[in-house]
Amino acid sequence: MRPVLFSLLLCLAASAAAAAQQAPAPPPPPQHPPVHAVRVNDPIVIDGILDEEVWQGPPSAEGFRQQSPVPGAPESQRTAVWVAYDDDALYVAARLYDTSPDSIVARLGRRDDSSGSDEFVVCLDTFHDKRTGYYFGLSAAGTLFDGVLLNDSWDDNSWDGVWNGRVHRDARGWTAEMRIPLSQVRFRTADHMVWGVNFNRTVSRRNETDRMVIIPLRESGFVSRFADLVGLDGLHSQRKIEVLPYTTGKAEYLVHDRADPFNDGSRYTPALGGDLRTSLGSNLTLNATVNPDFGQVEIDPAVVNLSDVESYFQEKRPFFTEGLSVFRCGNNGASDYWGFNWPEPTFFYSRRIGRAPGGSLPDDALYSNVPVATRILGAAKITGQPQPGFNVGVLQALTQKEMADYELSDSTRGSTAVEPMTYYGVLRGLRSFNHDRQGLGLMTLETARMFNGTNLDGQFNRNALVGTMDGWTALDPKKDWVLSGYVTGSRVDGTTERMTSLQQDPRHYYQRPDRSDLGVDPNATSLQGAGARLWVNHEKGPWLSNSAIGFLTPGYEVNDLGFGSRSDVINGHLGLAYNWDKPNGWRDHWYVLGAVAQMWNFGGQHTMNQLFLKTQLEQVNGLSWDLSGGSMGRSTNDRGTRGGPAMLNPKGGWVSFNFDTNSKEKLFWWLSVNPDFDDAGSHSEYYETGLTWRPRAGLALTAGPSFAVNHQDAQYVTQATDPLATSTYGGRYAFAVLDQKTAAAEFRVDWSMTPNLSLQLYAQPLVSSGRYSQYKELAQAGTYDFLVYGTNGSTITRDSDGNYIADPDGGGPAPAVDLGAPSFNYRSVRGNVVLRWEYLPGSTAYVVWTQERDRQVYDDGSFHLRPTLSELGRTAANNIFLVKVSHHFEL
Repeated sequence: MRPVLFSLLLCLAASAAAAAQQAPAPPPPPQHPPVHAVRVNDPIVIDGILDEEVWQGPPSAEGFRQQSPVPGAPESQRTAVWVAYDDDALYVAARLYDTSPDSIVARLGRRDDSSGSDEFVVCLDTFHDKRTGYYFGLSAAGTLFDGVLLNDSWDDNSWDGVWNGRVHRDARGWTAEMRIPLSQVRFRTADHMVWGVNFNRTVSRRNETDRMVIIPLRESGFVSRFADLVGLDGLHSQRKIEVLPYTTGKAEYLVHDRADPFNDGSRYTPALGGDLRTSLGSNLTLNATVNPDFGQVEIDPAVVNLSDVESYFQEKRPFFTEGLSVFRCGNNGASDYWGFNWPEPTFFYSRRIGRAPGGSLPDDALYSNVPVATRILGAAKITGQPQPGFNVGVLQALTQKEMADYELSDSTRGSTAVEPMTYYGVLRGLRSFNHDRQGLGLMTLETARMFNGTNLDGQFNRNALVGTMDGWTALDPKKDWVLSGYVTGSRVDGTTERMTSLQQDPRHYYQRPDRSDLGVDPNATSLQGAGARLWVNHEKGPWLSNSAIGFLTPGYEVNDLGFGSRSDVINGHLGLAYNWDKPNGWRDHWYVLGAVAQMWNFGGQHTMNQLFLKTQLEQVNGLSWDLSGGSMGRSTNDRGTRGGPAMLNPKGGWVSFNFDTNSKEKLFWWLSVNPDFDDAGSHSEYYETGLTWRPRAGLALTAGPSFAVNHQDAQYVTQATDPLATSTYGGRYAFAVLDQKTAAAEFRVDWSMTPNLSLQLYAQPLVSSGRYSQYKELAQAGTYDFLVYGTNGSTITRDSDGNYIADPDGGGPAPAVDLGAPSFNYRSVRGNVVLRWEYLPGSTAYVVWTQERDRQVYDDGSFHLRPTLSELGRTAANNIFLVKVSHHFEL
């Protein structure tokens, strides 16, 4: 199958290249008339009422067209927009006429949440590079939302600018008025400046989106289609310094052992810090932070992870989320990227900076005081576009050495380092050419740790360097076909102790005894690796395709400053889809796709054989249906024994069904059902439903319960060395049947009292039980054959501590295997309440209460929801209270 897949990919690329050579150059797309901005000298009051003289003249833009539900049709409600500017800011005003003003949907929401309301958005390509930009929006209730535009058609709302906007409703509809300070956007100064501009309007009750410039059916690209914004003569970038100091007070009331010398149940911590933002010339922005605090963000959800892959959590800290899209690497040029179990590296995973300390304590430490997170002494980043089409990002951070106190079982006290002082550096550059038809980028990431006698050099890499080059090129004049991809390499250095441990890490598993091409090198002081990925996409028309091939060598390692789930893979897929994108009376669009995917490791073992089918239907009334499924052929499982020999993956399959109602309605609900199964008898089912109810303006209630049933025929338990186990290379690899049930839910209350004052409540209860039975060991490497303990002369008993002890040959010479008592019951509830008040643009005050309750019991693994929740309600809780005030100064 591997030669067939490679041949198909080669033929696909060749046919696309041939089409590029034969197709004539297309005529230039019709250009929308320029939008003229007017210079003003009199002050404009941002109150949503368009009574200033500048708004009384002819509109700068009108005559919008529908993007949906009927692309190209005239707007159902008239829209008129005016643009003006002075030396300090850009001003945008819009009159959004409505023949039924009582039907305007105006729901208050917190910032960046329009809550399904009517909206008006201005999009700006300030560098006029036809690829990147900003957007600023207002809902009909006055909620602000903003973000950045990238890769011509993607957006990222993590950026929050400091700007002002107001709305007003009257008998003719509603109006919007914005003031966007020039200090918030980057642009190149010129005598006769030209930006790109587009305007969006949403009429919620009609599920209608109107734009000044629409994307034609069966075509792609958004920013590249913007109209020119002209008349910005004499405009200069504002070189202002923005300073955002903060102060916090934190009170923690914690669950504790009365004998714990480091925790009496309470802790009070004041803190000071701040951020700085300024321009470097007219094209670059400098952000810096000292002792940043992130206490106001939502907590991470609880998870039960029984795999050998680290859990991935989203970045939520404001300093890192702002402008994070600049550091995106690897997926640029095309509008969509499919994976099919490809372990796509996240080259920059900012949560590594300021993470929880990773050093170990003495084995017999009874009590300890370990910092929750590593303190960031300082961080700075520079982002912008020094030349047309050239985007850059530089980030540097320094975290301090962290110490932990401990007390041993004999009452001896001491302290030890648990995290060394560490430097993190990221450099990203991306250059587009030929009207964005080609692009080339480079990214380097460096991590350097300073151990300074901390005895941590056996637990951490000393230095880590990752370099990646990515790019894309259009294969035909219309940019129907796009070839994109990247090549990457890594090197980490450290002591022989650390490199030996790293080679045996679940991301690498060099110790696999059936892989003669690997093997742990105990004398190694470095580890190197490389990877690459290549996509060929057909982007336009009813027929779409997405095919790729890539590899990561066994030594590839990005986890000092990135996120990678595994290496040692060769992966490829061929995908084809058909899109019915012309709306009819009931259907907005409908598409079906199919794909085949294959994966191997560098030892030649075939680790995945997949067939995938999917269909998705979007109705004009907002209902969405999604059905997918597929099959997995028999293949090799090179990770099931956690570093031991390979075993067999049985054939299996899965189905996934998802249904959503119209998210803009007052009551929105969804349903998801996901079963899977294999020939060995393993199966799982995941059920999720939920609803969001908006009973009144400004209030949204969300509840999302879920329930999962998981029956695994061979769940890994442990391994033990035994030279007598010759059929499995001198090791015994124990498994068990696992029956796991998990009930969870997420509850949210979002109450926006004004556009600048909101209260948010989040809670997540979770109960998960796992019962292990029918313990067994792999009987023969490369198979799915097992010796069930207690049969064929083997025995299994329980010791006085309740642990299971298996003897593979009864009273024979083989040593016993300690299986432990892995059955468990885990219960958790965590949540927080956040009161946020933006008392001035960019200046905020937070009051936060966070509570966590959790308990894990190793019992028989029985699932009893009601008594478990009742017990959880009586479980002692950690309570953390935080008050934070930050103030925005512009110097």
